[in-house]
Amino acid sequence: MTKTQPLSGYTLPVFACAAAQAALRCLREGVHSLDSVSVNLLEPPITVEIPIEQASVLKTNTALGVTRSDPGDNLDLTRNTPVWAMVELGNWEEGLKGREGENQGEEEQIVILGGEGIGRHTVGGGAAIYDYAMRLLRSNLSLELARGEKITVTLILPSGRQLATRTSNEAFGVVEGLSLLGTTGISQPLSAPGQLELYREQLQQKAELFDCLVFCIGENGLDLARQLGINPDRLVKTANWLGPLLVEAGYQGVQSILLFGYHGKLMKLAAGIFHTHHHLADGRREILTAYCAKAGMPADACSAIFAAATAEEALGQLRALDAEFGSNWVDRIYGDIARQIDLRSSDCIFTHTNRRIPVGSVMFGRDRKIIVKSEIGDTFLTQIC
Repeated sequence: MTKTQPLSGYTLPVFACAAAQAALRCLREGVHSLDSVSVNLLEPPITVEIPIEQASVLKTNTALGVTRSDPGDNLDLTRNTPVWAMVELGNWEEGLKGREGENQGEEEQIVILGGEGIGRHTVGGGAAIYDYAMRLLRSNLSLELARGEKITVTLILPSGRQLATRTSNEAFGVVEGLSLLGTTGISQPLSAPGQLELYREQLQQKAELFDCLVFCIGENGLDLARQLGINPDRLVKTANWLGPLLVEAGYQGVQSILLFGYHGKLMKLAAGIFHTHHHLADGRREILTAYCAKAGMPADACSAIFAAATAEEALGQLRALDAEFGSNWVDRIYGDIARQIDLRSSDCIFTHTNRRIPVGSVMFGRDRKIIVKSEIGDTFLTQIC
C-alpha cells in the first residue's frame, strides 16, 4: 500500500510576515481585499502564497493585516489561530535629521515589536521573537518600502496568552504568550499519524547500519548528541512517537537503544506513557512527586514539587535544596527515574516483540546540560562516542 506523505504547513513567523505585508500593502496601495501575499521563506529559499483573511486601515498611516495559522498535518495547538500585524508608516529620513554620524541601516527602518499574545523572556523582558522571524520580516518588508519610509510592526496573537498555558514555554523562560520560534518557514508534520510511517522507514534503514541506535525526541536532543560526538547517522528523530518506534526497533533486530531527551518529556516513560505529546498525556509533576516521596523527601517538600508549574521549576527546587542542605536529591530522584525509564522501555519492546533489548537513557535540562545518565545509558554513551 502506498504511504501518503503528511502535508507540511508553515511556521508562525511566516503568517506574521504575511499579515505585516498585507497591512503595509493596504497602506501603500489602498488595497483592502487581498486574497494572498507572496512570502520568501529564506529557509528554504522558496516563495509561497499565504492567504490573507483581512486587511484594513485603522487610522492615518496605520493598518492591520490578519492571517490564520496553518501548520499542516500536525497536532499543533496554533492551528487556525489568528495572527495579526499592525503596521505604522512614518518618515524615516525626518527621524534621522541631525544624526548623520549614527548607523542608518535597515534595522532602524523596520522596527518589530511584540504585542498581546507574543511571549516575553523572563530574563530581560524582551519579546520572544527569534532570529529567523526577524530576518523573515525585514527581508520581505524591506522590498515594499520606498526610500525614506520607516515602519513599526507590532505582532499580535489574540489567543497567544491562553494557548501558552498549554505549552512548555514557561520551562524555557518565556511567559505571557507564544514564541515566534524556528529556523525555517516549513512546519514539518512531526506529530501527524502519517509521519510515523516515515520515521519507521528511516529507522529500518539505520538498523541495517548500526547495532545501537540513539533516539532523540527533538532538535535539541539531536544537536546535543552531535556535540557529544555521536555519529549523526546513528541518530533517530522520534518526535513524540517513542513507543511505536521502540517496538519497531525490536522488530528490526536492533541490539541496544539509547534514549536522549529533555527531562520533561523523557520522564513520562517512567510512568509507561509512550506517546509524549502533552495533548494526549502528561503526568510530569505526578511522576516527579512520586519519585520524591519514594526517595524519602519530606511531605512539605513533595507538596512544593507537586505545585511547581513546570518540570524545570521542580528541578530548580531540588537543586536549591541540594545547595542549601548538601543533599543529593537530584541524583537520587533522577537516577531512580532514569532506571525506571530503561526498564519500562525494555518491557514495552518485549511485550510487543518477545525480544528483550537493553535500553539506556540520558536526560538534559533547559540549559542543554545533562542532568543524569542511567548506568546503562552511560555505558552505551561511552561505547558510541
